[in-house]
Amino acid sequence: MEAGRPVSLLKKGIDDLKLTWPGEPDRFLEAHVDPFLLWCVSRNASDITFQTNRSVYSEIYGVLYPATYRSIDGADMAAIITRIYGAEALAILAGGSDIDLSYEIMTDRFTRTRFRVNITAILASGRDGIQITMRVLPQSPPTMKQLGVEEDIIKNWRPRQGLVLITGPTGSGKSTLLAAGIRMLIESLHGCGKLLTYEAPIEFTYDSVMSRRSLVAQTEIPRHLPTFAAGVRNALRRKPEIILVGEARDKETIAAAIEAGQTGHLVYSTVHTTGVAATIRRMVSSFDGSERTERAFSLMETMRLIVTQTLVPKIGGGRQALREYMAFTEEVREHMLSLHFDQWPAELMKMVPKYGKTMEQSAREAYEAGLIDRRYYLLYAHGTKAAAEQEDKEKHDE
Repeated sequence: MEAGRPVSLLKKGIDDLKLTWPGEPDRFLEAHVDPFLLWCVSRNASDITFQTNRSVYSEIYGVLYPATYRSIDGADMAAIITRIYGAEALAILAGGSDIDLSYEIMTDRFTRTRFRVNITAILASGRDGIQITMRVLPQSPPTMKQLGVEEDIIKNWRPRQGLVLITGPTGSGKSTLLAAGIRMLIESLHGCGKLLTYEAPIEFTYDSVMSRRSLVAQTEIPRHLPTFAAGVRNALRRKPEIILVGEARDKETIAAAIEAGQTGHLVYSTVHTTGVAATIRRMVSSFDGSERTERAFSLMETMRLIVTQTLVPKIGGGRQALREYMAFTEEVREHMLSLHFDQWPAELMKMVPKYGKTMEQSAREAYEAGLIDRRYYLLYAHGTKAAAEQEDKEKHDE
């Protein structure tokens, strides 16, 4: 094999070429991108990854499959990235920035397929390369029922005001759960009033969700406004009932979300944390020591619901959502405010079973219902170390 040439991991006569795109060209041009993406979607791909010097991979129910026989080289990648973003993408990547955007394919006047896209520069075979990750987005948000969301979460989903947080690791379905909750608000008997969203990028649209008592306006960061914090400040000048902030990722955004909750708005957002206690710890620690006490107590005064979600492989295919959640009732908030904020994480771990559900409870219910394998139950019930120790013991006993 010549140095620098792309290496194909697929072998003729060994790998089933029927699993790769039948229309694969000798060279990717811009005109090939949309048909290829639509073919991946037809195979139930949830994610599609283009990477320099590798075959294109599609992820189907959590498993990666090669979608092209040939590896993608620099010329292919240039055509693909130009189609998805534009010719200036290469200059942006060379400047040390990644690119987040949404991409849409209109198959006819009424049908569109949307993707959430990240483009990042990488090292490939010792040279600069690119990875493009595309998440397939449903044409309309799912319903809470379709996601199997617990009745307790649904009951506490719409407080009068305050802060509702959806948390979890990357790829855990936070945005999907949040979109289902927003759909439920729009379709409710009295609607949701004026709802403003600030997202980077916009993943789900609500054009197909109709209500005479709901008005939804979606703003993309940084296309329409520079930051999430600027989005919240913008929202406060537009008299909304509900504000959705795509991600509370820094202290400015968290502070702005808290302020909005304190001024009578209902605010929804996502955080990259796992667990109710960890979410509160992360949000409090984002503030400097001089303002931490004041911000911590403001946060607790506005907190109404935290839902942590993760996805695990489901027996028979697909993925099963496990959720830890806790409703912050007036009783809970009063109790927490009587303690120093350093005590909150430990206290919350004790309170979650009473005012919500732990991840261990969720995993046990899924396991007992025959939805997930025992090893995933052990992983979430006892933690990675305990699960590994249990597995080792069982192997030794055998």
